[in-house]
Amino acid sequence: MPHADSGIFLTQDGSHSIYSAEFGVPYHSKYGAIQESMHVFLQAGLHYRLPSLSKVRILEMGFGTGLNALLTYRVGVQTNKPIEYTAVEAFPISMAAASALNYPQLLEESAVTFAALHRAAWNSMVKIGPYFSLLKQQAKLQEATLSSPYDVIYYDAFAPTTQPELWTEDIFAKLYAATAPQGVLVTYCAKGAVKRALKAVGYQVEGLAGPPGKREMTRATRTA
Repeated sequence: MPHADSGIFLTQDGSHSIYSAEFGVPYHSKYGAIQESMHVFLQAGLHYRLPSLSKVRILEMGFGTGLNALLTYRVGVQTNKPIEYTAVEAFPISMAAASALNYPQLLEESAVTFAALHRAAWNSMVKIGPYFSLLKQQAKLQEATLSSPYDVIYYDAFAPTTQPELWTEDIFAKLYAATAPQGVLVTYCAKGAVKRALKAVGYQVEGLAGPPGKREMTRATRTA
């Protein structure tokens, strides 16, 4: 069942976000939802790995509003590179909330495509366009099946203060085992404890300049 959404609001770049009634926090930075997703996940993650890959396998922790998936779908179309996208989401938003988001208009992308991302069946690979395949798992990350070695992991869980159980060495060890050689995990979070946990399981960790409103973000690479 979708969880309750307490309201859609505009962020400073003009794009929508949702305030989660479940957790009492917003899904994105108030400084800009699209801006944040482009900076943290697309630029530091997907575009960083894309030049050396003929096909990209992505894992997203937290499908949320579907913004990261829509932005990634666009890259597949623009580059003619096939993308296999697995998303783990324990608390999907309602279809009514998804339909009210303004991402298709701002990105000049089909609302039908965006709706297809949200309507895609759970737990089966669904083809959405010629370059994008989507597998959504409705599960907690601790219980999710991670079957592919992933080239890029979008780690978009709520912050450690909200979901501390998703920022532990046990969780990162599971992700490290599912990361392809030279694959990367990118996240908006730059807390020292998170970086130490990533290093402890084997990742090489670097701090990068964060999106507007945030000084730093993190990229972790599996070097072997």
